[in-house]
Amino acid sequence: MVKFKTLDAFYKRKTDGHDTTEITNQNNKRSKASTSEPEPEVLNQPLPEEPIPETGGPNSEEVDPNSLERDPAKRKQLSLYPVNQREQVRLAYLNLGPFQIQLKTYPAKGSEKHPRRFQYSWFNIFPNWLEYSPTTHASYCFLCYVFSDKPNVHHGSDAFTVKGFDNRKKVNDGKNCKFLKHVGSSQHKSAVLFAENLLNQAAHIENVIEKQSTDQILKNRKRLKASIDIVRWLTFQACAFRGHDETTNSKNQCNFLELLKLLATYNDEVANIVLENAPYNSKYTSGLIQKEIIGIIANKVRKHIRNEIGDSYFCVMVDEARDESKKEQMAIVLRFVDKDGVIRERLLDLVHVSDTASLTLKTNLWNQLLKHEFDTSKIRGQGYDGASNMRGEWNGLQALVVKDCPYAYYVHCFAHRLQLALVAAAREVIPVHQFFSNLAFIINVVCSSSKRHDELQKAKSTEIKNLVELGEIKTGKGANQVGTLKRAGDTRWGSHFNSVCNLLKMFNPTCLVLQGIIKDGSCYSHRGDADAAYTYLKSFEFVFILHLIKEIMGRTDILSQALQKKSQDILNAIELVSATKKSLNEFRNNKWLCLLEEVKMFYEKHRIDMPDMQAPYKSGRYRPRQQDNHVTFEHYYRVDVFICILDKQLQELDSRFSDHAMELLTLASNLAPKEDSQVFNVDEICLLMEKYYPEDFTEQERIHLKYQLEIFNVEMPKNSILSGASSIAQLCTSLEETKKSETYHLLSRLIRLLLTLPVSTAMTERGFSAMKLCKTRLRNMMADDFLADILVVYIEKEIAEKIDS
Repeated sequence: MVKFKTLDAFYKRKTDGHDTTEITNQNNKRSKASTSEPEPEVLNQPLPEEPIPETGGPNSEEVDPNSLERDPAKRKQLSLYPVNQREQVRLAYLNLGPFQIQLKTYPAKGSEKHPRRFQYSWFNIFPNWLEYSPTTHASYCFLCYVFSDKPNVHHGSDAFTVKGFDNRKKVNDGKNCKFLKHVGSSQHKSAVLFAENLLNQAAHIENVIEKQSTDQILKNRKRLKASIDIVRWLTFQACAFRGHDETTNSKNQCNFLELLKLLATYNDEVANIVLENAPYNSKYTSGLIQKEIIGIIANKVRKHIRNEIGDSYFCVMVDEARDESKKEQMAIVLRFVDKDGVIRERLLDLVHVSDTASLTLKTNLWNQLLKHEFDTSKIRGQGYDGASNMRGEWNGLQALVVKDCPYAYYVHCFAHRLQLALVAAAREVIPVHQFFSNLAFIINVVCSSSKRHDELQKAKSTEIKNLVELGEIKTGKGANQVGTLKRAGDTRWGSHFNSVCNLLKMFNPTCLVLQGIIKDGSCYSHRGDADAAYTYLKSFEFVFILHLIKEIMGRTDILSQALQKKSQDILNAIELVSATKKSLNEFRNNKWLCLLEEVKMFYEKHRIDMPDMQAPYKSGRYRPRQQDNHVTFEHYYRVDVFICILDKQLQELDSRFSDHAMELLTLASNLAPKEDSQVFNVDEICLLMEKYYPEDFTEQERIHLKYQLEIFNVEMPKNSILSGASSIAQLCTSLEETKKSETYHLLSRLIRLLLTLPVSTAMTERGFSAMKLCKTRLRNMMADDFLADILVVYIEKEIAEKIDS
């Protein structure tokens, strides 16, 4: 659109030489009419259309200039148009100009002696605003009409906009001319000013903003990009953003500013636009900007997760833990199968809860799901730990969710089941309970000070050196590491296994350190503790249980690690549990002599006297009993320790991992590919679908699924990719890879439903581990929303690093 600074310039362009000849002819006729009789029956033609700028919001409708009424008496008032269309209507009318019609004879009004008519010459005197209506034969003000948004309630204010002015007697009245008075009125002056401002597009705010130099825009973008990249990098590394002293005189301002300085030293282009070289109002380094950036990235990650899930079914996994500031935080993790058939577990959010009541957890869970526009009716699984507020049959979280989602089946976390099974078995057998107490005592005595820790590592280095010289061990990259003793955690069964293995590895150096403390201890308490620890360490019972626990944990550690994988499916987990129980049962029945022989070799290696296994056993923990004389050492350690421990383990595993506890899993195992046969049990699978997922398949789809399974049984052995799948998860990805999921869409839907069932809540535990890294003692004042955003970006780094700054 052509830009004009004044209203006169806008209408003057209609007489420019480059406009149409019709406009010139009309102007000539107007000049002629001022000195002679008007042409017969000539009507003023509408002015040519000018391009109308696009205005209004995204929901505004375009205004057609040809549909606008020109007669001032008939046209609709501006206040009756929708608000988002008024500016378009104004511009359209301004482009059309005032309605100045030329008639052969204007109707007279007044007495017969003094009839008064409208004069066409008045248009030349007031060309920009005066209008004439052939309907009411009255005069109107074009500009006052265009800028009359609201009806004016003052008396006489609507004479030139609504009613029309027809008192011709007061026109040629010198200073009292009504036209001149109207021109001098505040209403008309405001309308003229509004018209000039509207037509002066160059002064509009959007055009002023556009005049900002391209160079300045590029600098702002580079400066902001540097801040975004630094914030993202610090979040990925779980580093703090701010410092306690960020003044220019500080030796260490903060991680953010120090990293920005480092970037500036490597790039002059960045150095010239950041920190002191940046404008005061656009440095992009404040704490609010940092929080806003991390919040935007976190929301984009959550939006990506929402798009990944789409309309698919998903599972919710929830757990709670306290952060550094003693606030109870609830982690929400979603498990689903993506479009490629891969199992995903994504951290959606971390929510601060006032308490751990089941209703509180359910309310906060539902609020977050609805906030991110998830369809709660798509929930097909729940995964929690075994706490009463989680698994309660009547008022637990799983029961409250089932009320809204009847097919959201609850699965107790398999990792927690394994933890409870092994810990319960260990605490039930008295020798094992005492073994772990003595193990913790020995490690505390040896590693209680830095001096003893250094002596331990020095003794181990000397041992490795001697063994290398004797040729008993080989050298190599990463081999023969010194290591140290590790304490066992109360809630991490895997840490018990590491603690046992490290003590076996550091057994001889540990003995040397304890002997040194006994001999050169600084006080009697140190010497006494070291002597007690050394006595435990050299006892046959301690060493025997040390080897026994190592064998048991070695067989269960594989299952523990597998249960913590994100892509683990529940059918494969059940198979691993079954294999672990078989391995423990095989060890119980056939490996006693192998274990005993290993213990004997260990005693010979470390030159320890081994008791006679056929001698009568006498307990050293309590007063000898008469029946002890009828039990040998071998019988006691084989029956009362070896078999008893394994029986407790197997009993706990059977009770906590009972296949018949959930018929759904037993029936679902029919979908897992078999090594001996690739044929599915069609009837069992159809029973599974009808019993557990009746709302997800229509009656017609149930009939079609049966035939899809029969055809799939024929095609599967002939397809190398499908037949090569060893688990239900691999079968799902194979269907997507071969595009067979479109053909067997009902089978694919059923498999996805089963894969959404959770295995463990290890992902929520990872969230709490990350929380300890991010919210430390020095950062314990971190706000809840800020902590949640940081954890989402930190844990879902795979998504966040792909976001373009």
